[in-house]
Amino acid sequence: MKTMLFSAGAVRVSFARVVSLVSLASMIAVTGLIAACNKSNSAGSSSTTSGTTAAQIQTQSDDETQVNNEMDANLNDVNNALNTSTSFSGNATTSYSTGIQTNGGPNGSTTLDIDYSICDGTVTTDTADGLRQIIITYNGNNCWGNRIRSGDVVISIPIGTRWRDTGAVVTVQYQNLKIKRVRDGKTITFNGTYTYTNVTGGLLVDLATRGSITHTISADSVTIEFADSATRVWSVSKQRVFTYNDGVVITTTGTHSDGTNTDVSVWGENRYGNSFETLITQPKVIAQSCDYRLTGGQTETIRPAVTTTITYGLDSDGNPTSCPGTGTYYYKIVWQIGGKTYTYIAPY
Repeated sequence: MKTMLFSAGAVRVSFARVVSLVSLASMIAVTGLIAACNKSNSAGSSSTTSGTTAAQIQTQSDDETQVNNEMDANLNDVNNALNTSTSFSGNATTSYSTGIQTNGGPNGSTTLDIDYSICDGTVTTDTADGLRQIIITYNGNNCWGNRIRSGDVVISIPIGTRWRDTGAVVTVQYQNLKIKRVRDGKTITFNGTYTYTNVTGGLLVDLATRGSITHTISADSVTIEFADSATRVWSVSKQRVFTYNDGVVITTTGTHSDGTNTDVSVWGENRYGNSFETLITQPKVIAQSCDYRLTGGQTETIRPAVTTTITYGLDSDGNPTSCPGTGTYYYKIVWQIGGKTYTYIAPY
């Protein structure tokens, strides 16, 4: 039997339009800033190794940023759906509304105000034939202003498991989850399954008394189809810690070890067929007070031929910035080839 839980259709404030993409030649001319003290003048753009030209490195970094940001956005929806389903959360008092207020926030002096809305999705439950599932169906609305999503995400919950329990584990399956970025029409499509664990237990409504809640995400075979139809399999290993500061704050770190590094968050092959692994070298922070935007953090992506560093939460000049509200955040890529250092700045 399927039961409707909620369908939040309120339109969110749209993000500001970002500038149109310029030509490849212009991007390289404007953003290929030399930071190293050397005389080499052609290593980055003339390389013949697949995946190491300036344009390819920029594309790879944009792929990583879009994929990780959209996975995090969907994780927020999955967590919201689990928190608002009384049948699965273990909390009989959670509201199905777009938000909930609980007296007694941090330091016992403020009100905990959490937004559970999924403005472009409908959430249903399915308990027929022994199933215990929550299904998020994205409807293609552009309520966020920056993305259009379609497809389903199915959350499967073992009998007897309550999401608020310590160590609760659920399985999440992407079913042709397609995301189109509004500013340039770039699409990515997810399929595959990951495991989502509530390590500490507790629900978001408990942040006022618990102080923090820790979740982990683990996946060995998430399939990603890029706009050029290249399809790759990525693995994921992350920890997300929820705290409260003028809204929910999510701090993400990598948890996989490759034998040398212990903070690996994602690994696999990029669209050009190059193997890679991405380390979170500075925790990535998402803030509800900034419309659930990624407000800061740094990653290092290691490939056989080149290593790139990406810094998030910047302005168009590459400087750290406060929450822009409906404005645009930028990331900065830095990489070295042939003894020469390159820098590229782009919006996300």
